[in-house]
Amino acid sequence: MVLNWIWVGFFIIAFVIALVKLIFWGDFDVFPAMMDSTFSSSKTAFEISLGLTGVLSLWLGIMKIGEKGGVVNVLAKALSPIFTKLFPDIPKGHPVTGSIFMNIAANMLGLDNAATPLGLKAMEQLQELNQKKDTASNPMIMFLVLNTSGLTLIPISILVYRAQMGAAQPTDIFIPILLATFFSTIAGITITSIFQKINLFNRTILLTLGGAALVVAAVIWGFGQMDSILMNKVSTSAANIMLMLIIIAFILAGVRKKINVYDAFIEGAKEGFTTAVRIIPYLVAILVGIGVFRASGAMDMLIDGIKYGVEACGGNTDFVGALPTALMKPLSGSGARGMMVDAMTTYGADSFVGRLSCIFQGSTDTTFYILAVYFGSVGIVKTRHAVACGLLADLAGIIAAIAIAYLFFG
Repeated sequence: MVLNWIWVGFFIIAFVIALVKLIFWGDFDVFPAMMDSTFSSSKTAFEISLGLTGVLSLWLGIMKIGEKGGVVNVLAKALSPIFTKLFPDIPKGHPVTGSIFMNIAANMLGLDNAATPLGLKAMEQLQELNQKKDTASNPMIMFLVLNTSGLTLIPISILVYRAQMGAAQPTDIFIPILLATFFSTIAGITITSIFQKINLFNRTILLTLGGAALVVAAVIWGFGQMDSILMNKVSTSAANIMLMLIIIAFILAGVRKKINVYDAFIEGAKEGFTTAVRIIPYLVAILVGIGVFRASGAMDMLIDGIKYGVEACGGNTDFVGALPTALMKPLSGSGARGMMVDAMTTYGADSFVGRLSCIFQGSTDTTFYILAVYFGSVGIVKTRHAVACGLLADLAGIIAAIAIAYLFFG
């Protein structure tokens, strides 16, 4: 229901703004631009789904081998102490906990192509446990928020963009991004736990979050000792080595269990193809709504309004130039990436706005895209508090990013 009103809101706001621009400013280009955006966004949605088909088939095939080889069950048992606290409605030792862990691990390593298929697999398993098939369950929402909060240990793509844009030290935003995304994730877990009445003040969760903080600190320290070239090589190599080890481990586990590994892969790959086709309508809907909203000029008006409000309160408006990236990120990953590049082009890669836009890009994930794809893949219509929790986690990430940017570069 929330997504329904947001989607309707995109069109109504866009139409009203476009009508005002046409009547009062004689802007005859706005409506053609909006219509062009509907066609281009539809095409983009289909191309994304088409591109996902091969990746989904590959990774769901690998996951099927892992399931039959017992790897997922081993992961589920190992993670059950913490998962039973964060996901109390999931039966202890259920295979979905292994799938959730694989998805989160892929996200942390910046392996988007692997994370999405693993996430869709986890969502299908969560739907099997769901009593109301059209309504998001508590575990689904917690899982979605963990994804939308965007915890990433190795933001390699952002570092590459900074290097291409001529930054003197492309890695200078590495630590700020880690801090911002960590705060976003903690905020997302806390907010969702409040909605779902989960007690976070227990020994298991506190030890896990403390351990995660230590891991983040260790990664920050380790990469802080490297120059930009070495950091890029090490992070890329480490991520891909771990990915290949996962594939090999799953295959060997299947061989050890004496299953037909090839047939298991084909079985999972078929699921990947059908999943890719199933998400097309949901993806078209959300991207067309976002495209119309952008083409109408609504995003620019929102930015100008925020700047006026901050100036009226006597606040520092240095951060406003980077806000398009922050506001676009929940809506579109490619759109936010374009805003980030535009900020670095306009203000300079080493400017405050250029650096802050990179921190925004790395601090959260594409909330509406993830909601549309993940919920759409299993036919969820009633999202309950998923949108609110996801957007509040995004807001926490944006606020943390601004504060951290002023601390490091202000």
